[in-house]
Amino acid sequence: MSQKEARLPYFIAVLNAVIIGLSFLFAKLVLDYASPLDTLAFRFAISFLVISVPVAFGWVKLSYRGKPIFKVLLLATMYPLAFFLLQAFGLQHASSAEGGILYAFTPVVTMIFASLFLKEAITVLQKLSIFLSVFGVVFIFIMKGSRIDLWNLTGISLLLLTCVAFAGYTVLARSLSKHFKPAEITYLMMGIGFVFFMVTSVTSHASKGTLHHLFAPFASGVFIVSILFLAIISSLFTALMANYILARMEASKMSVFANLSTIVSMTAGAVFLGEEVTIYHLIGSVMIIAGVIGTNRLGRNKTLERPNKQTELNSSRS
Repeated sequence: MSQKEARLPYFIAVLNAVIIGLSFLFAKLVLDYASPLDTLAFRFAISFLVISVPVAFGWVKLSYRGKPIFKVLLLATMYPLAFFLLQAFGLQHASSAEGGILYAFTPVVTMIFASLFLKEAITVLQKLSIFLSVFGVVFIFIMKGSRIDLWNLTGISLLLLTCVAFAGYTVLARSLSKHFKPAEITYLMMGIGFVFFMVTSVTSHASKGTLHHLFAPFASGVFIVSILFLAIISSLFTALMANYILARMEASKMSVFANLSTIVSMTAGAVFLGEEVTIYHLIGSVMIIAGVIGTNRLGRNKTLERPNKQTELNSSRS
């Protein structure tokens, strides 16, 4: 494997975190025009439509014959279904700051799952690096005055389950990379997300007699631009990138990159919304970056792998 090929998964992991960080800004914009459920329905409808175009024209070859499809269905129940549903209901009982603090613990849960189910060997220095990155995120939120209300058991429980759902997706996707191409996993994920959220949204509007308002948000140019970003860039491309990365990088190492999105979100807020950046933001950012670098540099150099024979065969067919 060339040096360029070895660095590509790391570059894509950083890019993935940047997009996720920017998605918070666009998510705030779309929620001014549509409910969270409608937003999810439109996100996955557009994502599935976009990925279906190259599939329909044969530009992307998909083959599911003889492969463990039920495992991909299980994967989709974790992400996007369980993750977004738990997040939506959790944020009804908790603040977005509490959500940010608790989501930062996802790499820790992923590390535990990866060790148990994938038998990934994680060194002590890597574990310390993961915790440093997590503490960087928590430090920023705490210094902003955010706290976790321990009496709010419902909200905290649901938000912690989002960590479990995403960690479960990360570990299972890593395992499935031996049998499926990234596009095959992503196609099923987007399709299942589209069907579930659209049916749920339409049913909700029909029961309230507001079905005629479903597409009203598309009268706004801001909504259209924002939902296209969330659907194509933040949902479809990030899913493709994540599934690509997990075919070449250990789950525990990949998951810690997610904390970089906090830095991107903070920067975007400062640039576009005029939000203040203080010294504690910079200190927390240094912790996050140091944790990400440590997690990926202090291992046993087994991060990158050559695609297995099945993957190589699938790639040659496409």
